[in-house]
Amino acid sequence: MYMIRHINNHLRHFVFSHCSISRAFGSVATRQSAHCSEALSPGHHDAKLQTSPAFDVTSSRLCVSLFVAMLVAAEVCDRANAQPPRKPRIADTIKANVYADNSFKLYINGELVAVDSISFVPHNVVSVDVLPAYPMTIAVMGIDNADPKTGMEYANTSIGDGGFILKLGDGTVTNATWKAKKFSWGPIGGDTKNPRVENIPIPEDWYAVDFDDSNWPNAKEFTEAEVGPKEPFFEHDFQGAKFIWSDDVKLDNLVLFRTVVKSPPDGVERPDFRGLTDVVPQGGARRGGGGRQDGGGRQGGGRRGGGDGGGRQNPSR
Repeated sequence: MYMIRHINNHLRHFVFSHCSISRAFGSVATRQSAHCSEALSPGHHDAKLQTSPAFDVTSSRLCVSLFVAMLVAAEVCDRANAQPPRKPRIADTIKANVYADNSFKLYINGELVAVDSISFVPHNVVSVDVLPAYPMTIAVMGIDNADPKTGMEYANTSIGDGGFILKLGDGTVTNATWKAKKFSWGPIGGDTKNPRVENIPIPEDWYAVDFDDSNWPNAKEFTEAEVGPKEPFFEHDFQGAKFIWSDDVKLDNLVLFRTVVKSPPDGVERPDFRGLTDVVPQGGARRGGGGRQDGGGRQGGGRRGGGDGGGRQNPSR
């Protein structure tokens, strides 16, 4: 009985309360709503219950069906009235400052967003704008320059060292909470007389959002003195961030890092533009689009090797 009264209250609230979609039910819905209100009223059922052990099940089911129909209509109406997403602006982005000894590849939410332009020296800082979406999965490949057979550098005369540090404009920083796993290391045991390297396969989807890194160890933090960053590092904002690597900053030459930022550390709410390529944002598509299409269906904008009226092929220009 309580459930019927509860449904009746919601029914009265939803009938014809959202948009013109509801009006499609017309007079039938109006009459049924009135009938439901009467059929579900406490007095009506109390009277029926006094004279009969059962109440009008058919009317109750019809009322429930109408209630569900109104919920569906309201959902459709809300979606129809929703404003299309706007195009992201540069103000929606955050700055990413990245420094690696020696190079890196940065993925955010499964997409490649930055690659170190210098694989060895001089050491540089890569600063790029990224469009955040939370929860945000960050995956990085850190590479210390090393001979693939010996693990050494500078013509196999010395053992190098790695190091990676990152800071995003939302306050995300590298620290020991990140996951870090080595996939190439050497010279094994630091043996420079008979240097050897060991490698393990890198998972194809290591940067994916749904990749399982639960068995990976945590990263290890290192001081500036241990990593020895060069001049460009001090010209950028890395405040609060820590240098990280796997356990051995000297012998581990390729390390994968991962972390998930559940919400913005700075507490600022930002629009989520994921899936923007699947809808038409405010303002519509750009007129003219990409290539121009002529009367023959040819896409313009590129060189072509077409044919003349006699079927002879013209060479590409």
